[in-house]
Amino acid sequence: MFTRHDAESAPAASRPEIDKSIAAFGFFPILHRIMAEAPATYEAYNTTFRLFRTATTLTPLEQQIVMMTANYENRCHYCTAGHSLLMTLEKAPPEMVTALRDGAPLADSRLEALRAFTRLLIEKRGHVGDDALRTFLAAGFTQRQALEVLTGLAAKLLSNFTNALAHTELDPPVVPWAWTHPDER
Repeated sequence: MFTRHDAESAPAASRPEIDKSIAAFGFFPILHRIMAEAPATYEAYNTTFRLFRTATTLTPLEQQIVMMTANYENRCHYCTAGHSLLMTLEKAPPEMVTALRDGAPLADSRLEALRAFTRLLIEKRGHVGDDALRTFLAAGFTQRQALEVLTGLAAKLLSNFTNALAHTELDPPVVPWAWTHPDER
C-alpha cells in the first residue's frame, strides 16, 4: 500500500534526507523510500538513528544489541536482516548475532544485562521499576546509558513500525540475512 519513492517522486522536503541516506548507505534503502512519504517521520528517524550511533556512550556493539533486541521484540524482519549484516560487518561474534536473532540470552553477563533491560523497557513500555534499573546499573552501565537506550528504541520504533505497516521487502544486500521470528517458523 505504501509508495516506494525515488528522488523524483518524494516530497521536496524529503530530498535532503534522501541525500543523507544515499551518502550513509551508498544506495536508497527501501525503508527510507517508504519513510520519504512523510518528511517529518523520515527526518526524525534519520536524526534519532544518527544521534544514537554517534552521540551516545554505548559502544557500537552495545548499540547493536539494543537495536537487535528491539527488532526481535517488534518482530521486524527488515531490520533484523539489516542489523544482522551490520553486526557481521562490525565483527560481532557469530554466536551473538544468532542469539539476538533467536531472542536468546547472551553469554556475556554485562551484555545480557543490556539485552534484558532493553527487552523489559519494550515489554513494560518503560515502566520497568527500580529493581530492573538497579540490575542494569550493577552490570556496569550508567543512568545516562539507561536514557541512551531510549534513544535507540525511539529510532527502532520508527523503523520497526514502518516496516510492519508497509510490509517492507528486503534490500538485495541483506537478502542472505532474511529472518522470520521463531514463533512463526
